[in-house]
Amino acid sequence: MLNIKDITVTVDGKEILKDFNLDIPDGEIHALMGPNGVGKSTICRSILKDPNYTINNGDISYNGKSLKDKTTTEIARLGIMMISQNPIAIEGVTNAEMLRIALSEKNGEHINIFEFQKELKGICQKLNVPESFLHRSINDGMSGGERKKNELIHIWMLKPSFLILDEIDSGLDVDALKEVANSLKEYHKMTNCSILIITHNPKLLNTLKPDKIHILKNKKITKTGGDEILSEIENEGFKKIS
Repeated sequence: MLNIKDITVTVDGKEILKDFNLDIPDGEIHALMGPNGVGKSTICRSILKDPNYTINNGDISYNGKSLKDKTTTEIARLGIMMISQNPIAIEGVTNAEMLRIALSEKNGEHINIFEFQKELKGICQKLNVPESFLHRSINDGMSGGERKKNELIHIWMLKPSFLILDEIDSGLDVDALKEVANSLKEYHKMTNCSILIITHNPKLLNTLKPDKIHILKNKKITKTGGDEILSEIENEGFKKIS
């Protein structure tokens, strides 16, 4: 379970969140929605200890362990992984190299190259991604859709227990969005991982079917519900949702 309790977050001295609370039990999918600029991405970056985001009070814990004194690397080793709306490119480091090193760090053991390559190729086939992706620099020269599919390879290989999806639908056309959403749905079904989705796109939620939808306004969650919230947003927008 991820538990965020009464956190206040500032960026460059500006208060973005105040007394923010959120609980996501094991295996559940939660969506966080709201107008632009209200702090949705701030939640993601606070969980992973972005140094530009200062948590002034409160605490974030995962499976009963406080993340307050942990580094981003230590948090990742707990099984938390974030996919951002614009994954960065890393020139000179291939996907295969990064994944091999990351798995070795995660598991604390030597990686069998034959089994590693076999699993990677199988994932590429599952995702309908060319195997050439494995030997390209991470996200370098890739379109928005290619980057998101590349990140799916990372998810299936690293097997996180908690996924944070920060506007993963950004830059995807209709077909690519469907492929990405269906892959995430399958991954959740197979692993029973927890997922936090930041999105403006009801179509993504129609596929992933979150257990709860939260609305963020005025620095905290102001409303929590189910599918009915999507209808309210489509009909009335965020301004009329209290």
